[in-house]
Amino acid sequence: MSSDFVIRRAAVADGEAVGEIHAESWAVAYKSFFGADFFTQALAHRRAKWHAVLAETAHAAQGRDRVLLASKDGHPLAFSYFGASPDRPGWAEIFGFYNHPSGWGTGVAATLMAATLSALREDGYRHAHLWTLRDTSQSRRFYTKTGFTASGGNRQHDFGDGTLIDQVEYEMAL
Repeated sequence: MSSDFVIRRAAVADGEAVGEIHAESWAVAYKSFFGADFFTQALAHRRAKWHAVLAETAHAAQGRDRVLLASKDGHPLAFSYFGASPDRPGWAEIFGFYNHPSGWGTGVAATLMAATLSALREDGYRHAHLWTLRDTSQSRRFYTKTGFTASGGNRQHDFGDGTLIDQVEYEMAL
C-alpha cells in the first residue's frame, strides 16, 4: 500500500468527483449487464446522486453511513460507502466500493479498503458484509484478496430496469 494516497471523509463538495468515479467505474465494469438506454440513464443518475448522499452523511456520527474518498496528488480515484447493515443487526455493510478505471492497478483500492475496514472497527463493528455482481470476476477477486469470503448468500437485484441480476454476498470478521 502506498503512502502516496490520501484517504479522507468525503464532503458535500466532493459530490461531482464521487459521481464521476461511480459512473466511470460502472461504464467499464457493468455495461454488458444493461440495455443501452437504461445504461445511459444509470450513468447519469450515478453522476448526479452523490451531492445528496454526501449531504446526508456529512454530519453522521460514528456507526452511521459514511463515504471515504481516496486521492493521489489531489486527483480523486476511489470511494467507499458504508454503514450499519439494514439486513444484519450489529453488522456493517459496504454499500458501494468503486475505483475509477484510471486508478486500477495502482494500489488505491487496497489502501482504501484497509482504511474502510479500520473505520468500521473504530465504529465498533465486528463483522462486515457486501454484495457484488456474480459475474464480475475482478471485483470478486479483489474482495477475496482483501480478506472477504463468499458467505453463500445469493440474491437477485433490480437496478431499475426490471432486469434481475445475480449478486453474491461476501463477509468478514473484523
